[in-house]
Amino acid sequence: MSTLLINSDASNTKLLLELAKKLGANVIAIEDEQYEDLLLGKEMDKVKTNELMSKDEILKKINSK
Repeated sequence: MSTLLINSDASNTKLLLELAKKLGANVIAIEDEQYEDLLLGKEMDKVKTNELMSKDEILKKINSK
């Protein structure tokens, strides 16, 4: 099994959704916020260090940018 995410405008989304269903694919629609969460998680996995940081350290890093 594989997964394909396609981000498109509303009219193309409807057409792609219909095509996927006709091809027998299981289709799940997600909101923009959920898509952003997936991308954030992917980026977090890239830089995962397995080190724990305190809340203060994280806030200090965020506020320094």
